[in-house]
Amino acid sequence: MTGDWWGLRNRLAHRGVVFSGHYFQDTAGNPVGGKAQAVRYAHEVAVGVDMDFRKLVHYNIGILHFLVTQRSGLGLHTVLPALNSVQEIYGTGQTVRLTRLSLEHQFTKYVDTELGWVNTENDFAQSTTHWNFSLYCQFQSNAICGMPQSLAFNSGYGYYPSAHPGAYIKLYPTGRDDILVSFGVYNVDNTIGNSHNGWKMWLHNTVGTYFPVQLGWKHGGTDIEGAYPGNIRIGGYWETTKVKTAAQKITMFAPAGTQYLNWPDQSIKGRYGVWFEGDQMIERDRRTPERGIVAFGSFVWGDAQTAPFPYFATWGFIRKGTFAKRPNDTLSIGGKFMVVNSSIARYARYLASTGQKVPLPTFEHGFEINYGWRPSPWLLVRPGMQYIWRPGGTRQYPNAVILDFETSFVF
Repeated sequence: MTGDWWGLRNRLAHRGVVFSGHYFQDTAGNPVGGKAQAVRYAHEVAVGVDMDFRKLVHYNIGILHFLVTQRSGLGLHTVLPALNSVQEIYGTGQTVRLTRLSLEHQFTKYVDTELGWVNTENDFAQSTTHWNFSLYCQFQSNAICGMPQSLAFNSGYGYYPSAHPGAYIKLYPTGRDDILVSFGVYNVDNTIGNSHNGWKMWLHNTVGTYFPVQLGWKHGGTDIEGAYPGNIRIGGYWETTKVKTAAQKITMFAPAGTQYLNWPDQSIKGRYGVWFEGDQMIERDRRTPERGIVAFGSFVWGDAQTAPFPYFATWGFIRKGTFAKRPNDTLSIGGKFMVVNSSIARYARYLASTGQKVPLPTFEHGFEINYGWRPSPWLLVRPGMQYIWRPGGTRQYPNAVILDFETSFVF
C-alpha cells in the first residue's frame, strides 16, 4: 500500500533488507443463537524486517527475522460462548508483542535451520500456500486459520503471535522441496500469552519442552501449470510437561459455584499426539490458469489421558477467480469438527447426579462461507457467515449464526 518509498524500498531489498507490515481487523456479531447477542471488533498491526546477511555484508551468516505485533479489541467467542475464537486475530494477550526474533541459516540445499524466539506455527502443522497466500487463513474462524487449533488446547504448541525460545532443522533429501523431514524443540511456558509478557525473553515459568517431528510430501506442478499440485504432511509431538488429567478441564464447561465432588486430582508426566494435513488442487481453468479450486483437510488426535479435545478435524474448499474479471477474488467454504474428551463428560454426569446443574460436554462443530474481494494486491475485504453447532461444547445455548467482516491492508 505504501509503494516503493521513492525507490528506497527496492534498493534496500537488493541489499537484503526487506520490510513488511499489515493491518488486519475482524468484526463479528451473532444476530441469532448463543447465550447473548453482541458485536465485537479486534485488530492486529504488525511490522517486521528480514535481513539477508549474504546480500548485506557478503557473508552467509543467515537471515535475521524480526517481527512485532500489536493486538487490541474484544472476542465474540467469550460472549457466545465458543471453544474456538470466531475472529482469527483475537487472543494471546491484547498487547504489543515480540512475535519473532531468530536467525535462519540454509547450510546446503539439503539442510535448513532456525534458532531464536519463534512460534511453532511457522514450521509444524502450519498451512501450506497456494497462489501465494495461506490456505487456512482464507477463513476468519481461528479453528481453521493458522493451524488446526486443538493442537494449542492439547499441548504446549507455540502458536502465533507468541514467541517461544526454540529451534528446528529441516532436511530435504532430494535437494528440492518435494520431500521434507523436520524436527523441532521449543520451550513450553503457559504464561507467555499473558498481556504483561509481550516481551518475555527469559526461561523462568518454563514447565516443559515440546518436541515435534513432521514428514511432508509435495507433488504435482505449480498452481498455474503442470500436474495439479498437492501436499501431504504427517506429524507428531512429545512433550515433557507434567499436566492434569483431561477430566479436570470440566472447569471449562461447569457454571460458577459448582462443587467439584471427588475431584480427579491426578497429574501425568508427558503428553503426545499426532496430526495429518492434506490439500489438493482439483480444478484449474484452461483459459485462465490462475483460477482454480483447492480442497484441504486436517485431523488431529491427542492422547485421551490429557487432551481436552482428542479428536479434531477441519475441511474446506477455496475457489480463486470467482468471475472472469475477478481472477484474484476467492470464495471459501469450510468447517471444523471438535469433540470433547469423554472423561470430561463422565465427570459432568457424575456431578449432575449429585443434583447440580452441570451441562454435558459433547462437541462443537462449525461451518463458514465467505467471499474475499481483492481489488488490489495490498487490500482484502472479506464478508462472511459462520454457523456453530452447540456453542461452548454443550446443549446449553442455541446454535449460533455469526456474521463477520474482515479488512486487511498490507503495507
